[in-house]
Amino acid sequence: MIHWDTNFLIASLTPTTAESRRVSEWLGAGEPLGLSVIAWAEFLCGPVTPHQTALATTVSPEPVALTSEDAARAAELFNATGRRRGSLADCLIAATCRRLGASIATNNIDDFQRFVPMGLRMVSSA
Repeated sequence: MIHWDTNFLIASLTPTTAESRRVSEWLGAGEPLGLSVIAWAEFLCGPVTPHQTALATTVSPEPVALTSEDAARAAELFNATGRRRGSLADCLIAATCRRLGASIATNNIDDFQRFVPMGLRMVSSA
């Protein structure tokens, strides 16, 4: 299972990008794709068009809700990685991936690399 970070989702909606090619590969291989409600909310903050929103929902129709387990894990990640201002959303996304056993597809490698020692798996567009 692969979950998108917001930046990867946005880039994948442009047909000529490496992200779009990766998504096509994953879909062709039957890889389950998804995203958390946090990444979905960031995406909807846009700017996005109705067409882009509809396209995103065809690949991942229902974002994964947060649980109290995700909140607790996100707090652990936040505290273990230096309590960085503005990083709570990334901690919540990473915690959701951990719970589901999903890898994160992101172009913000620096934002998520710090969670790898704590069990997060990352995939790239390359």
